[in-house]
Amino acid sequence: MTKPEVSNNNSYINREISWLQFNGRVLQEASDETVPLIERLRFLGIFSNNLDEFFKVRYATVKRIVDAGKGGKNQLGGIKAKELLEIITQTVIKQQSESLDILKSIKSKLEKENIYIIDETQIDSSQHDFIKRYFIQNVSPALVTIILNDLVVLPNLKDSAAYLAVRLVISNDERQYALIEIPKNINRFIELPKQGDKNYIIMIDDLLRYCLGDIFNIFDYDSISAHMIKITRDAELDFESDLSKSFIDKLSASVKDRQLGEPLRFVYDKTIHSETLEYLMSKMGIDTTDSIIPGGRYHNRRDYMKFPSLGRTDLLYDKIEALPIKGLSLEASIFEAIAKKDYLLYAPYQTFSYIVKFLREAALDPKVKTIKITIYRLAEISHIASSLINAAINGKAVTVSIELRARFDEQANIDYAQQMEDEGVNLIFGVQGLKVHSKMCVIEREEDEKLKRYGFISTGNFNESTAKIYTDHTLFTSNQKILKDVNKIFSFFQINYKMYQYKHLITSPHYTQSSVFRLIDNEIENVKAGKEGFIRLKMNSISSYNMIDKLYEASRAGVKIQMIVRGVCSLIPGVKGMSENIEVISIVDKFLEHSRIYIFGKNGNQKVYISSADWMTRNIENRVEVSCPIYDEDIKKEILDGFNLSWNDNVKARLINTAIENEYKIDDKEKVRSQFAMYDYYLKKLEN
Repeated sequence: MTKPEVSNNNSYINREISWLQFNGRVLQEASDETVPLIERLRFLGIFSNNLDEFFKVRYATVKRIVDAGKGGKNQLGGIKAKELLEIITQTVIKQQSESLDILKSIKSKLEKENIYIIDETQIDSSQHDFIKRYFIQNVSPALVTIILNDLVVLPNLKDSAAYLAVRLVISNDERQYALIEIPKNINRFIELPKQGDKNYIIMIDDLLRYCLGDIFNIFDYDSISAHMIKITRDAELDFESDLSKSFIDKLSASVKDRQLGEPLRFVYDKTIHSETLEYLMSKMGIDTTDSIIPGGRYHNRRDYMKFPSLGRTDLLYDKIEALPIKGLSLEASIFEAIAKKDYLLYAPYQTFSYIVKFLREAALDPKVKTIKITIYRLAEISHIASSLINAAINGKAVTVSIELRARFDEQANIDYAQQMEDEGVNLIFGVQGLKVHSKMCVIEREEDEKLKRYGFISTGNFNESTAKIYTDHTLFTSNQKILKDVNKIFSFFQINYKMYQYKHLITSPHYTQSSVFRLIDNEIENVKAGKEGFIRLKMNSISSYNMIDKLYEASRAGVKIQMIVRGVCSLIPGVKGMSENIEVISIVDKFLEHSRIYIFGKNGNQKVYISSADWMTRNIENRVEVSCPIYDEDIKKEILDGFNLSWNDNVKARLINTAIENEYKIDDKEKVRSQFAMYDYYLKKLEN
């Protein structure tokens, strides 16, 4: 795999470089021959989609530092911003080249499985009529074709949309240029009629190339060619200051304006004619401070995430059936069960339906008086939202803190917010200057003339779609002390100038750093007293220098630290005198590791938390986050068992170290693929 440049700061790995290393792990999955073929294609799509978002957000941030004339070394882990832009561009060029080689290899292997992805030069006479008919009926009505000339100002090309740049040679000294926008509302992969056992697929890009003569039939040209280009724009949202407009209206306008953000990355087919490339770059105002990436024939390879299965289940991962939770029935009252004990849901191994069932029961139960919930990202078709609307219609006092600024899901959240508002749901649009990233719900139910609270706290979004592919923990509880703290957080949403004290929950932005530091200090004191100090952490990312420095302090004191970090890891483990007691692995596999777990201590005295917070500055200082203690001993053991299974992974775990090479963790022990082992673990729990 491509090896990104390491930071020249000896204490931290630059965040952007670490992120590129993470995306390299995704690319490893696409190249792994033990991964089913169609799944490998889909990992290529994930790699490409990740890269698009990286440029829209992280690259854009660094470029703004450069444009402001600042060096940025303090913010960027010891690398100057301008130098970092160049490192990113060169690393991405190498990774893109690798991804093209991987794609070529996968296509070759698909052909051995009688699956052929053909281009416009490979269409035979039996496919011609189907393609022409498909073009006329489905594609042509959806086409946006822009004819370019020196008198016309080039319209703003849409962010991340793919275009065919068309060059028509009219005569020796006359050229005509045009752009065709690849339609987003048509499947990128078109299945052609099967021929015997052979499946044929053509991409819409090549179908358009085949039909260029139909599109430009009014022009008398000598030759015509088409090459793909793509622009990635800055995704930062700019809010107007008009006080007469609601927050929803301002955000809606800002989301639309994102399509007009500054261009950051220009990707083009490296076989494009030099005249065409120069003409387009001049027209679009692309300059040398932008990331200019020569690529292959096809862009927007994120679409491979939706590559058709063609009924070939043998080329896909086996689908798992999400398991029930022992003792918690979907056919009985959830409240009655939770009143007796806490339960833990670990999606996708166990079914997300318990969360929907909880809310539906609350919506119908006459004893339920109030429902309060935080929402960050909703599914496209959300049973969560419909349950909350149902509850409001039934007269419950429903309060929803919805984060409209959840990046790239703003429009979906706006649409649901408007639906809920129309049905009488009380909406809270976060807190000034903070994103609400915590995942929690509390209801109040009248029992024996008193209000009793029930609720759940989660590490992930209340989203039915992502719950099938993201690993997340959700604690169902009627612990009145914990839920009293949850209720206080909703009070903070309403009156956020007031500082609340929480006895059980650890919350950002006020208490996460100080509370975690105390827990780390306790392990340091254990070592000083001649006992063992032990910390185990699982999270998506760690880039907060304050948190990293505290872990370095613990390591120097002799505290043993095990970390599972899926994404960005700016901490450098294994450095003598700084982090020699810290080990870090990263697991990238079938599911996206998303749960956050903090474990302090050892030998039956562990303090265990599930959390919505990664250890990044934004999660510690600029978001409302919640870390919840686990008091139930059975659930505590379950989380510890799960962590140990992940830590012992020697199939899909990679070592995070100074080499930055994404080396697989290899040992002589029995093979453990933790995600598969985790499912077996929960299967056995049902049998016992």
